Amino acid sequence: MRIRRGAALAAVAVIGVVTTTLAGLVTNLVSAQSRWPTWLRWLQVHPWLSFVILGTVTAGLTAVLSILDDRHPRTQGHEPATRSNPTIDPPGAALVLRSLPRDTTAFTNRSAELDALIGSVSAAQETGTALPVHLIDGMPGVGKTALAVHAAHILSGRFPDGQLFLNLNGHTPGRSPVEPDEALAALLTAAGVPTHQIPVGDDVGAVTEARAAMWRSRLADKKALLILDNAFGYRQLEPLLPGGGDCLVLVTSRKRLAAHEEVVLPVEALPPEHAVDLFVRLSARPADELDRDVLNELVRLCGYLPLGVSLLAARLRHHPSWSAGDLHERLIAAQDRLGELRSGERAITAAFDLSHRDLPSDRQRFFRRLGCYPGTDLDAYAGAALGEVPVAEARRHLDGLYDDHLIEEHPGSRYRLHDLLRDYARGLAAEGGSMDQVQSVERVCTYYLSALAVANGYIVRSGATPPPPPDATRRLETPPLASRTGALGWLENERANILACIRRAHSLSLYGSVVRMSAAMAPFLRQAGPWDQAVGLHRTAAEAARRTGDEQALADALAELGVVRRFMAAYPEAVAALDEAVAHYDAAGDLRGKADALNQLGIVRYLTADNEDSARAQTEALDLYRRLEYPLGQANALADLGMVWRQMSRFDAATRTQGDALAIYRELGDRYGEANSLRDLGVVHCLLGAYDLAARHHQEAFDIYTALDDREHQAYALNEQGVVRRLTGDVEGARAAHRQALTHFTELGDRYGRATSVRLLGVVERASGNPRAALPLLEEALDVCRALGSRGGEAAALGELGVVHGLMGERDGAVEAFGRSLEILRALGDRRGEAEVLNNWGALLAATTPDAARERFRRALEIARDVGSPLEEARAAAGIEGCDRAPDRG
Repeated sequence: MRIRRGAALAAVAVIGVVTTTLAGLVTNLVSAQSRWPTWLRWLQVHPWLSFVILGTVTAGLTAVLSILDDRHPRTQGHEPATRSNPTIDPPGAALVLRSLPRDTTAFTNRSAELDALIGSVSAAQETGTALPVHLIDGMPGVGKTALAVHAAHILSGRFPDGQLFLNLNGHTPGRSPVEPDEALAALLTAAGVPTHQIPVGDDVGAVTEARAAMWRSRLADKKALLILDNAFGYRQLEPLLPGGGDCLVLVTSRKRLAAHEEVVLPVEALPPEHAVDLFVRLSARPADELDRDVLNELVRLCGYLPLGVSLLAARLRHHPSWSAGDLHERLIAAQDRLGELRSGERAITAAFDLSHRDLPSDRQRFFRRLGCYPGTDLDAYAGAALGEVPVAEARRHLDGLYDDHLIEEHPGSRYRLHDLLRDYARGLAAEGGSMDQVQSVERVCTYYLSALAVANGYIVRSGATPPPPPDATRRLETPPLASRTGALGWLENERANILACIRRAHSLSLYGSVVRMSAAMAPFLRQAGPWDQAVGLHRTAAEAARRTGDEQALADALAELGVVRRFMAAYPEAVAALDEAVAHYDAAGDLRGKADALNQLGIVRYLTADNEDSARAQTEALDLYRRLEYPLGQANALADLGMVWRQMSRFDAATRTQGDALAIYRELGDRYGEANSLRDLGVVHCLLGAYDLAARHHQEAFDIYTALDDREHQAYALNEQGVVRRLTGDVEGARAAHRQALTHFTELGDRYGRATSVRLLGVVERASGNPRAALPLLEEALDVCRALGSRGGEAAALGELGVVHGLMGERDGAVEAFGRSLEILRALGDRRGEAEVLNNWGALLAATTPDAARERFRRALEIARDVGSPLEEARAAAGIEGCDRAPDRG
């Protein structure tokens, strides 16, 4: 950069010298007949020398400026090295991630392990070889996670692109190990990937592979540090490993998971002298006041495990009147009481018991109830619900338990139990009977329902009714959520905990809680995904509803399942779920639910171009909404019915119906619905040749989508804008719009939208006179549409492929593509599309067989006049005229 700047400035200096000299000579020539003032007379007499001196001075000043420029710090306009490609990183994605837990104050001397780890990393970085995976294994409570976190904080400067921490629950009591596909979804979300972009599907293996590929791509050329804590097995780990060699992965596990490419760092119990030093430091007692023999015995009874040593030291610190001997006697008594435990666990559990018995009775009860919490981490609000205490009191309990080393603090004022402590707390809760566990889960589910009701108030579409909270939630305190952004952030943070609560409630046969929580999570999962996670949730809710015979709840769960299946482009599964939902709404006597399900069913039928069935479903939904006097439902059904009429080339009906929907949306103040209707009206006007009006509608829709931060519908509006630009001769503008739409759809994971963008880019290439570049784009779009079952998309791609094959001189391929496209379009009732293909076919035949071409143009003209398509009517008329002028009609 410095050399380039210097060269540029030098060039400027040379130009300055030449320009100055020439300007001086001209000036001298002009003024040769006049006398300059005395102090300038010398310059007039010696022009060449004077202007050479002036040019040299200019060059010298330029050089000085160059040096000063190189030394000046650049605080403006400097691009950080971590900036990502805008086509890959979505707006708002975190480029540098920091999610490490706090470095523990209880960390004690692990110099050998740290030296080995840091030395291994340094050697790899200095030689430029790939960083190996480092496996930290050892028994429970030995300090594996503490070592990994401490090392990560030391090494963080070497990995500027982020440090991530993920608990895999390999040995967490009451929790199943995190599956690789779920772990990858969490990592991708943490790395800033929009959840809509994360691959989903029913084939878990394929989904895992796709997510792993995306994760590796995300970390390509990055220097990041990843802690995979509490791993269960190598199968769980392998898909999570970055592909590049510049990322450091630290794995902790109770198992020995070594493979040939890893570095194994076994963590043993502390050496006795280190354990004693840790005890003295945490006890806050002068070393000379403590009996060394008693200290040796205390740390021996703890098995020299840092967790047990920390707990005992905390007991002594909180009891100034106790001596080390007093503590020893109490530990022996606790061991005797817990003598039925295995010898390997007896000492550490005795330390737990001693710490627990030292707590005030209300904190003991609070700690026991934490053992019933199904989630991984919690805040004071969830703690308050579990403990049946105010939030302020729950916060005091959590802080106290943290001070007593009975709970770990995580970023964001969140806490979690060590696995052994969770097991211990769960055992204490079990002593109180199963009902206490059930009631604790019910309380935390009720809390989450209350908080979800607040969050849904910000994310549910205007005019829609969010799932209501049960009456009991009115007495619960919830986090202060004051905006849509705050609500979405809270939901993302609590997603895993809420889903864990739903699973636990289902295992305890709390089916009512399962149904209500699933319904309350549905709005968030609809827009945030991952959608395969939503499928699992709604299936669980449907099973719970079937067990209780609740027709209403079963219908709701099936309807949500159908909507998510539609988002995943799993259209047959969506139809099956929605058909079943309609039947159960009938059985429950819920007309509103039935209308909503019919509306969604009509949308799926529209997407698969089953136009007659789609129109019937939307018409029935519209009738029900009118009976119920529900204006938002009426507007939705009208808008979706207008799209069907447009797809069937019934443009007058489409314009009228969509206009009625637009009026209702505006009356309701529903900006989202208004934008949708404007966009589809723009499509209709484009098909009718009213390009100015179409462009205006599409721009209005795009502006509303932008204000709503709805990137998916922005992409649809961009595609429609691109079509109008191409038809009005702005080919480059069309290409830019379709490319931007393609980027949005790719990031969001919308396969149908992406296929549409690819097809339209192929049309642009064909219109630019580059059929060979168009061919692979159109073939890709065709393959995706067939895979998704989108018959309308398949017909459109085939029609364009026919044109491209014709331009490339491949007549047989063109005829075959046109014929297959027409077959589909006629089955769908898309008469405008049929006229377009007939015109394209006629153009192919015009040069060789004018009579056959004229027949196709004639049929296209009849259809275009019938449906009111001026563009295709004009093309057909021009084609017939050309055939009539052809010299040879044979």
